[in-house]
Amino acid sequence: MPLPPACPSRQPKHRRSIDVQVFARDDGLWEVDATLIDTKTRDVPLGGGVRRAGEPIHDMLLRLVVDRALNVVAAGSHTQGMPYAGECDRHDDAYARLVGLNLGRGFRRALLERVGGVRGCTHLTELAQVLPTAVIQAFAGDVIDTRADRPGDPRPFQIDRCHALRESGDVVRVHFPRWYRQPDAKNDADNAPSMPATTPA
Repeated sequence: MPLPPACPSRQPKHRRSIDVQVFARDDGLWEVDATLIDTKTRDVPLGGGVRRAGEPIHDMLLRLVVDRALNVVAAGSHTQGMPYAGECDRHDDAYARLVGLNLGRGFRRALLERVGGVRGCTHLTELAQVLPTAVIQAFAGDVIDTRADRPGDPRPFQIDRCHALRESGDVVRVHFPRWYRQPDAKNDADNAPSMPATTPA
């Protein structure tokens, strides 16, 4: 896919790093560690003094514990780097309110209801919004059967979740033929077959 060309003379000013790691525990639960770090290439005056170039403006950790059904059974956060020490980190217990939510059902809406705006931290709440798909990726092929190629298996969850995996598309026709549906000519004009259908291995 085409990208706008990068300007040869551009200069880096800010970097936001987001990292999500998912761990299986021996008690059957899973831990999700999500971190967000903001750094700048210049010294920045903040409420608590000057933050030197390369020192984190934000350094935040959000941890969830989830079960195999994607239910959040424990949650919390820790803010180590912040622009306003003593204030930014006073929200930390807010993210315990995520307990009881399900990452696969209405999580983002419920997240904003519980910790959106002044009820939480803008950056931690943004960070939490990437967790459903990250955890599902971790579960894929381990907790979740993504092939579903045996008689009686339910339809793979990923079908119709994106353009490539639309039920009338080539990917589903080739790799998940049981759930392929003929395209609607009005809405799927680009569906001419290009690959032979096969049974998933």
